[in-house]
Amino acid sequence: MIVHTVSLTVDLGESGYLIGFTDDYDYPAEMPYGWRCGPAADASAVVLTTTDTGPLNLTVEIHDTPPDNAPSGGWEAAEELSLHVDLPTLHLATLEQGDIVDAWPDDEPPVRLPVTRDSGAWARMRLYCYANDPEPGIGDHGERHLLQLWPAPPAPPIHPEISDADRQARSAYVTARATLVDEYTSTYTITLSGHRE
Repeated sequence: MIVHTVSLTVDLGESGYLIGFTDDYDYPAEMPYGWRCGPAADASAVVLTTTDTGPLNLTVEIHDTPPDNAPSGGWEAAEELSLHVDLPTLHLATLEQGDIVDAWPDDEPPVRLPVTRDSGAWARMRLYCYANDPEPGIGDHGERHLLQLWPAPPAPPIHPEISDADRQARSAYVTARATLVDEYTSTYTITLSGHRE
């Protein structure tokens, strides 16, 4: 049963958004190319969007039990994963170029997940996506996401199969992320009391 629903317009950056039960965000170690979502950390997921720098309508439903029926309206196949509940409230951030920006609206009260004894400190996330224009790009693509969350013990994720191109894109992201760390690593020589160290 739905216990809470909120609908938000999210102004996206270049790489989708992060959502979860933590406010401790970092760029994911891996991007889930070929999927719509994947784990960013135990308590958060990265969601890839069709829209690159534009608006997204996000509806969040909090349920006390798993939702029974798929919504109508031409959604893509649902994907699911489990999230650890580090914080009781849901947090949202956009991935900008070189920055992560808190995206939960100031005028929107926080959303809390009901906790059950059986779920422990875990939640299940189900994501449905739709875009009027399925070709990735800048601007309004009529994209909307439905995110359903409910308390549940951890379980294996549900995603479609990925292609070799997706595997290559994932590998390239990991390599580029490692290269960026190397590029920003510097070595300094310090001279103290006339001695080099």
